[in-house]
Amino acid sequence: MPKRQTILITGASSGLGEGMAREFAAQRRHLALCARRTDRLLALKAELEGQHPGVRVSVRALDVNDHAQVFEVFRAFKDEFGQLDRVIVNAGLGKGQPIGKGRFDANLQTAQTNFIAALAQCEAAMEIFRAQNSGHLVGISSMSAMRGLPRNLSTYAATKAGFAALLEGIRADVLRLPIKLTTIFPGYIETELSGKAAKTPLMVDTASGCRALVAAIEREPATACVPAWPWVLVGWFMRHAPLAWVARTS
Repeated sequence: MPKRQTILITGASSGLGEGMAREFAAQRRHLALCARRTDRLLALKAELEGQHPGVRVSVRALDVNDHAQVFEVFRAFKDEFGQLDRVIVNAGLGKGQPIGKGRFDANLQTAQTNFIAALAQCEAAMEIFRAQNSGHLVGISSMSAMRGLPRNLSTYAATKAGFAALLEGIRADVLRLPIKLTTIFPGYIETELSGKAAKTPLMVDTASGCRALVAAIEREPATACVPAWPWVLVGWFMRHAPLAWVARTS
């Protein structure tokens, strides 16, 4: 399996994106990092280049809901590095409200960021990979994608399920090409996004979660639940349990 030397990560200024950047830098990969908060990106760049001399880190501002900017930034990174070996579509949003409770605005924002903006990122990445005839596209979905979920998770789960289906469709389209697709289903990994959520016995810290994410990505499977234990088993129960059980436990 070829080593993916140059890796683009969206949503890299915090959470899983920032954590994965640290893990890949420790493996001496070159990084193309983008997010809205450039101050945090610049601080991360200084940290990684200071800790890992020889590792090249480039940062650019990106609001993934500015679809034209997505294409501009991805192409600029490709031109700068000469080639992109892996793109990790990680940027996402976790807000949401029960359907019909008057917060269409919050649900719309989540849908636009987690699916439409993810589509734009996949389009931009695949344009580059098709031209190169190589590459590895990774999408960060969620265990929530396994089933329709109630209350504040309804829209979020739907967007992550739609994103997973999109990635599978792209994979079906390039099965005979030297382009790999991986869909990651993270379980409970502590991040700024999950900071307000109640801690559960299943939640792992950010560093441990990101190590597991990077290890899974490096294997380049079609899909992976991360961490594998207990989320492979949890995923099976989510898909097969009665909906009433899923609603009570979500």
